[in-house]
Amino acid sequence: MRSVRTLRQLHHHHHHHGRSAGIIGAPFSRGQPRAGVERGPDLIRAAGLLHKLQEQGCAVKDYGNLVFEEVVDDEPFGRVKSVRAVGSANQRLSEAVQAAKRDGHTSVMLGGDHRDKLHLCDFIPSFSLAIGSIHGHSAAVGELSVVWVDAHADINTPLTSPTGNMHGQPMSYLLHELQSKIPVLPNFSWIKPCVSAKNLVYIGLRDVDPEEHYILKLLGVKVFSMSEVDQLGVPRVMEETCDYLSAKVKKPIHLSYDIDAIDPSVTPATGTPVVGGLTYREGIYITEHLRQTGLLSAVDMVEVNPLRGRTEEEVQSTVSTAVDLLLGCFGRLREGNHSSDYRLPEP
Repeated sequence: MRSVRTLRQLHHHHHHHGRSAGIIGAPFSRGQPRAGVERGPDLIRAAGLLHKLQEQGCAVKDYGNLVFEEVVDDEPFGRVKSVRAVGSANQRLSEAVQAAKRDGHTSVMLGGDHRDKLHLCDFIPSFSLAIGSIHGHSAAVGELSVVWVDAHADINTPLTSPTGNMHGQPMSYLLHELQSKIPVLPNFSWIKPCVSAKNLVYIGLRDVDPEEHYILKLLGVKVFSMSEVDQLGVPRVMEETCDYLSAKVKKPIHLSYDIDAIDPSVTPATGTPVVGGLTYREGIYITEHLRQTGLLSAVDMVEVNPLRGRTEEEVQSTVSTAVDLLLGCFGRLREGNHSSDYRLPEP
């Protein structure tokens, strides 16, 4: 059996693909969470993400968890809730992502809710944090392509949102084409729209509000709903996605992956599960394909919510799937990997 040392040398060749991950935890919830509840980002780390990335030859820098200050008197702004908290948290995150990109990493934002069960209404799900993550990425590298893998489109504007929840709206703040529809909100003046509708692709949609459906059609956004996934199969969806995004200029890709894109039979510990999602294998294939483009430059992995798992197994299944998806983003192949400098030992 090969010694652990040889295996380490085998895997230690960090830069043969020039890949390195800058991990940023963004455990965002409002109100004081109860002591002892593990946050999504910490659970993903505890499942061995950093060690497993290093084992597959990836340099890793963990920037730790962002600390979001409590926003006092965060009154609803019209029908929109928690505006100031979302605005300031996203600003912090944008700065953190810019720092990770300056350091030369592919940034990885781990968003996970942890909610006090007594205050289920008083929280901000982590997918609202895509605002800060995509904004920071664009501020660092310029024009982006965005691949948004999710059961939900999250493209309501503050005025179309049926609930007034910020989390159904992140994409609308980022799109150039929707700026005339966005009211002036407190703590949001720093956000500059940074994504064009033609550089956005959705995969996995299956729970879309009528207002969102209208916006997607109006802007001509490329969407592969679960109907298209069923019809074409994921390999064809990924081929078409990458052809579409690199038709003119190959831009860095921002992958925003909501764990609820995967079917809840696999990832039940999430805030808004919707049946009929991607299989584990389809979910992994998406990451492998984007990795192979060489353009993947930032990843969000959001909505892992331990308190929504009814059993330890449900939480484990959700967390380990999130880890596997991230490993796929950094070059793990299911057929196996070896480093480019490996040679068979002589007898």
